Amino acid sequence: MTKILAITNQKGGVGKTTTSVNLAASLAAADKCVLLVDLDPQGNATMGSGTNKQTVKTTVYHVLLGHAEIQQALVSGTQGKYDLIPANRDLAGAEVEMVDFPQREARLKTALQEIQHEYDYILIDCPPALNLLTLNGLCAAHAVMIPMQCEYYALEGLSDLVNTIKRVRGSFNPVLRIEGLLRTMFDPRNILAQQVSDQLQKHFGDKVYRTVIPRNVRLAEAPGFGLPVLYHDGQSKGAQAYLELAKEILNA
Repeated sequence: MTKILAITNQKGGVGKTTTSVNLAASLAAADKCVLLVDLDPQGNATMGSGTNKQTVKTTVYHVLLGHAEIQQALVSGTQGKYDLIPANRDLAGAEVEMVDFPQREARLKTALQEIQHEYDYILIDCPPALNLLTLNGLCAAHAVMIPMQCEYYALEGLSDLVNTIKRVRGSFNPVLRIEGLLRTMFDPRNILAQQVSDQLQKHFGDKVYRTVIPRNVRLAEAPGFGLPVLYHDGQSKGAQAYLELAKEILNA
């Protein structure tokens, strides 16, 4: 059965897109059929997958607005060996254009029903905001992965996100649950990071992934080459961490 995972955090710069791209590549490396949906108007997951967001003709924007079937937007076999539904700045206008649509929060879910049986995993890279695009991601997903840095403000924003997930579950998607919290950009030498990590484990228990994603130069470099880190430097700590995360998810 297909597992659909929304990767979301309303705070920017927490490694959300890095996680989406590199987890997709790591699951694909484990011989799973993977689709990555870029739901962020910045289109960073699209570029990080080796697809030029400026030249791509059909994107998730056209799918959400009903201008194209989802198959028409599909980019098969990216640099990371997974399929992609790309995004670019066009998507920024989708919220306003969808405002009068019936069931506007379920547009992505309906579109994915056409192709989801072809995949083991569908990952949705949500924008860093609790908006209609993110709501579409949460309504389409079975579960949520929350990447977060271990810092004070991250904990503050986390309670808002948890409440949003509860509201979505109550109103739109009764199966939605938190799959796990992923500690990203982690520096074990930082005392605050260790303290926040301990707090997360105390409050969320086994909802916190055992795998921790470290700060890593190769992870930061890889998007500039349009590659997941696995194909930029597969021996790097960043690549090995995402392979471990994929293994943890597969064994759950």
